Formats: sequence, C-alpha cells, structure tokens
Amino acid sequence: MTTTALHLAIHGRVQGVNFRYSLALEAERLGLQGWVRNRSDGSVEAVARGPAAACEALARWARRGPPAARVDRVNTRTATAAELALNAHGFATLPTA
Repeated sequence: MTTTALHLAIHGRVQGVNFRYSLALEAERLGLQGWVRNRSDGSVEAVARGPAAACEALARWARRGPPAARVDRVNTRTATAAELALNAHGFATLPTA
C-alpha cells in the first residue's frame, strides 16, 4: 500500500455550506489523517495523508463537495512536511488562516 500526502485548495462557494465538516467526515470515512480549514480569501484548504487511493478519492469528492457547495476548481499538490505537522493524528478542523 502506497502512502501519500495531498494538499487541496478548493475554490468556489465553499464557505458557509458545511464544506469543512463534510470534508472531515469523508476523510475520516476514508481512514485519512490531516486537517481542513477556511482561508481568508474564501477558499477551503485541506491536507490529507494516507493510502494513495483514499487520498485520490478525497480529491474526487472535493471536486463535488456537499450539496450546497459550488466548486469552481481544486488545486492539488504534494503536501509539505510543515503542513503535515499541523495535525499528526486523526482529521482536524483548524481555525481560519
């Protein structure tokens, strides 16, 4: 099993629509560790670590989001060690950055 760490930047109408909560639930369902938070520019940012297939499934989910969301685009890249260090266990919702 290949482990990966993915950074997601989700843009569109993604704040005020339960996006963070829904993403955290989906990440936990997939067995991922990491975090999610709102950004002051109106986007949502997330870092997920775990099996590559589960990270890819979360990225696919993020392109849809919860029913009230409108996702315009999702930028993905490999997460950095500093981003991973923000939460080492479970999946957390962090304060807005």
